[in-house]
Amino acid sequence: MTANASSTPPASTSPSPLHAVVADDFNAVNRTIVEQLSSKVPLVETISQYIIESGGKRLRPLLVLLAARSLGYEEDKHVTLATLIEFMHTSTLLHDDVVDESHLRRGRQTANDNWGNAPSVLVGDFLYSRSFQMMVDVGSMRIMAILSAATCVIAEGEVQQLTNIGNPDITEADYFETIQGKTAMLFEASSHSGAVLAEATPEQERALQYYGRYLGLAFQLIDDLLDYQGDANAMGKNVGDDLAEGKPTLPLIHAMAQGTPEQAKLIRQAIRKGGLSQLDAVLDIVNATGALSYTRARAEEMADKALAELNALPPSPYRDTMAKLARLAVERDT
Repeated sequence: MTANASSTPPASTSPSPLHAVVADDFNAVNRTIVEQLSSKVPLVETISQYIIESGGKRLRPLLVLLAARSLGYEEDKHVTLATLIEFMHTSTLLHDDVVDESHLRRGRQTANDNWGNAPSVLVGDFLYSRSFQMMVDVGSMRIMAILSAATCVIAEGEVQQLTNIGNPDITEADYFETIQGKTAMLFEASSHSGAVLAEATPEQERALQYYGRYLGLAFQLIDDLLDYQGDANAMGKNVGDDLAEGKPTLPLIHAMAQGTPEQAKLIRQAIRKGGLSQLDAVLDIVNATGALSYTRARAEEMADKALAELNALPPSPYRDTMAKLARLAVERDT
C-alpha cells in the first residue's frame, strides 16, 4: 500500500457488542478491506480509505458472517464475501453523495466535497470492480448470480429515487418499491449469499433471504423517520435533509394522505420546491397527522417479519444476534 492509505483498520470499525459472536471474523474483514484497497494509483486508496473510515456499523458484512456461521459454516470464504459486499456498499455511498450533492455523511465532509465529483465516481467504480474480482475468489456461480442481480436492482432503485424527487404523487407502494431496491436489496443479498455459501437448505436459504429484506426495509423506514425527528449531531446530517432534496418519503406520503386539503397542498408545494423554507410547517403537519407513528409502526412490522424468518434456523448465538439486529433496527435514534 502507498503512504496515502492507512495500514490498519480504522478504530471506528472495531467490534461492537453486535459483532461479539463473530469478532475474529470481523477483524479478518477489516484486515481484508485494507489489503484489497491496494492500488497503484494513490488517489484510489486515499478516497477509498476515507469513505470506509467514515464509520458505520458494517451491518451488511455482519449479516454475511452471521448467516454463514448460523448454519455451521467453518471455512474462510465468508470473510471475502463480507468484504466485497462492504465494497459494493461503499461504492454506492460514493455515487449517492455525488447524485445528491451531499456535503456531509456521518458527520464528516463527503468524498465528493473533498476531492470532487469525478474522482468520487471513478473510485466508486473501482470498488465495484474490485468486489467482482473478489466474487471470483469466492468461487460460487450462485453467489455471483445473486450479487450481480442485486447490483442491477440497486441501480434501478437509485434511478427510481432520482425520478421521484420533486414528485408529490408518489404512492406508498411506489415508496416501498424504491426502498426495496436502493436499500433493502443489499441487506437481502448479504444474508442470502451467506446462506448459499453455507449450503443452506431451501427453507433456510429463503428465510435468510427474506430476513435480510425485511431488516433492510425496517432500517430505511427508521432512517426516513429520523429525518423528521432525529438529532442532527447524532445522525451526522441535518434534520430535514430529505425535504430539502424534495424526496417524498413515507412520513410525507402519509401526512398528505391523512391531512386536510390545505395541509396536503403545503406539503406538495414543499416537495416540488425542495429546500427548507417550509420545514417548520411541514414538521407540524407530520406530527399532527401521526405520520411518524405510522412510519415507526411500519418499521416494527418489518422487524417482526424479519424475526419470524429466524425460526427456520437452529438456535445459536448467531441467530440471537440477528434477532438483536432486528430489534435495533427500530429502537435506534441514529
